[in-house]
Amino acid sequence: MQKYTEKRQGELKEAWCNMCGKPFLVNHGTVEEGVCTVEVEFGYFSRKDGETHTFDLCEDCYDELIRKFRVPVEIKERQEFL
Repeated sequence: MQKYTEKRQGELKEAWCNMCGKPFLVNHGTVEEGVCTVEVEFGYFSRKDGETHTFDLCEDCYDELIRKFRVPVEIKERQEFL
């Protein structure tokens, strides 16, 4: 979950894991640790039609969640360009 300031044009002020409640380190509007941000827009044929759900997970809670998946996540290495 993320909280923004009103005065500073929407700069990120606070953020925390929705699962465990751990606060994230925020420095000058930037989260300085691994965060999984999820935004899901539910559409037709869903019991949540028209709703958008947003949440943040710390790396530990993300790892705990994906361990429960029957089909594992696909992991790709990102290449950095110079």
